[in-house]
This record gives sequence, structure tokens and C-alpha cells, in this order.
Amino acid sequence: MESFPHNASSLFFNSSLPTTPKFSHYQVRFSIPHNHKPRTRRTFTLSMAHTPAVEQHRVIIPNKHGENLVGILHESGSREIVILCHGFRSSKQTNTLVNLAAALENARLSSFRFDFSGNGESDGSFQYGYYWREAEDLRAVIQHFHESNRGVSAIVGHSKGGGVVLLYASKYHDIKTVINLSGRYDLKVGIEERLGKDYLERIKKNGFIDVERSGNFEYRVTLESLMDRLDTNMQEACLQIDKECRVLTVHGTSDKVVPAEDASKFAKIIPNHKLHIIEGADHSFTGHQDELASVVVNFIKETLHQDRGTAS
Repeated sequence: MESFPHNASSLFFNSSLPTTPKFSHYQVRFSIPHNHKPRTRRTFTLSMAHTPAVEQHRVIIPNKHGENLVGILHESGSREIVILCHGFRSSKQTNTLVNLAAALENARLSSFRFDFSGNGESDGSFQYGYYWREAEDLRAVIQHFHESNRGVSAIVGHSKGGGVVLLYASKYHDIKTVINLSGRYDLKVGIEERLGKDYLERIKKNGFIDVERSGNFEYRVTLESLMDRLDTNMQEACLQIDKECRVLTVHGTSDKVVPAEDASKFAKIIPNHKLHIIEGADHSFTGHQDELASVVVNFIKETLHQDRGTAS
């Protein structure tokens, strides 16, 4: 585990420097200017409550392909960790994940947000599909913390990351709380919006499609990565999720990327499922981050309480 000096330009934090300062008793002296009549100088004592420190560490975890996955661990005092997964062409620095990590900090719940391979600071080349490969990245992260004697209380994914956490739960049955934010139900939908009409014919002819925006190259979609997405069946996978696994889906009614109807489809086939629709929220929950954070944190706290009650 690496730690870095904390300064205004750094993304990483030294483990010895709490991001939330610890306060104790301070003495504040008020001096009277010399041109005023002499008066007795008084000392006031301000009593401030101790606030538990939050530490952030940069953590590097190798996946099964030997690629380094880079993440930020928010140590908030809990042994168990909530893992946060980003979406398509995004990173651990996306507002949704950063805000969720902050909300979890306030609830004294530790969290870890990381970059999938080919994204952000992590090794590897970007790939269009590869949902299952990202599920294996998540597997590497979870195993790392288990081997470090840390539990994983929940996995949370936004957009493509929502699909990834559901796929993970369908294959590995070691996480009992899964949260899907704005995930897509049918992966055959939404491709034409990015790749254009007749994309399948064009990619079979050329072997790839280069996606541009305003005339600038953004990323390349290979035939292999496209077929990987087309062959990923979310419905089939969700039917394999254990009944003991508690799943929360959160979606906005104004999502123009993935329609809110997808959330209802997840609710119909996942046995132990809770659905929360945020009125007026878009795909990234712009302007609705507080409600999103409240819903996610409360769901995690409720499930932790249930687990502890069962254990006792």
C-alpha cells in the first residue's frame, strides 16, 4: 500500500495526515490596541468535539492479467469496505463516486473507488465491451481485501459499473449487498447512438470503428469487443443471483442514456430486489447527488444492521 504527501495538487494522501482534522481545546487570545485605555487581557477557551479522522491511501492491486488497478481507499474506521465501480469511459474520480465516498465517510463506512483496466490510472488498453473482464477486475479487488482480513460489505456500480456488479453477483456469491445505479438491462440497446447506423456491417467489413466527437478521435471499437457486449446477457445473469443477495437499483426518470424502464426490468427478475426511482434525475444524477447518497448509504446501513442481527 502506498501513501503520498498531502498537498493541494495531489490526488493522494499521506496515511499519517487525516483529511478530517482532529480538534481539541484551543486558546484564542484577543489583544486590545495600544492606543486604547489599558484593560485586562482575557483568555477564552473554545471546546471543540473530537472528529474521527478519515485517511485516504492510494492502493495498487494486480488483476489476473498482471495489470495494475489503481484505487483510493477511504479509511473511515470500519473493518468492512464498500467498493465503488465507475461507468463507461469514466474513472474513480467521477463526481458520483467521489460524492458517495464522502457520504460513506460521514456514516463512518470505509470505501474503495478504483479504475477498471484501460481506464483512469490503471494499466491496460480501453475496450468497448468486456463487461465480464471488468467483473474479474472487481474479483481481484475483493480478493485483495479479503486476503488483507477486510470484509466487503457492498459493491456499488454506476452505469456500466452497475452491470458489472450484477454480473459479479451472478457468478460469485460472496457479496450479499449489491447496488446498481443507472445500469442497462439490454446491452444490445444503445449501441447505434455511439457507433452510428449499420455499425455491425461496417465493423465486420473493417474490423473496427473509430468513434469521434467534433472531428476528434475518442476511442476504437474492435469487432471482438463489440461481440463481447452483444453476447453478454444481463437477464440470464441476473437469474443466477442468490436470493440471499440484496440488490438495490436506483434510476432517474430523466435519464437519456439508459431509460428508467430498465430499472423496472431488473426489479421483475431479481428475487431480493428494491427499486428506488429519483424523479427528474439524469444518468449521472446531476442535482440529485444528496438524495442518491442518502438512498445508497441507508440501504447499506440497513443491510449491515440485518446481518449483525442475524449473527447475534
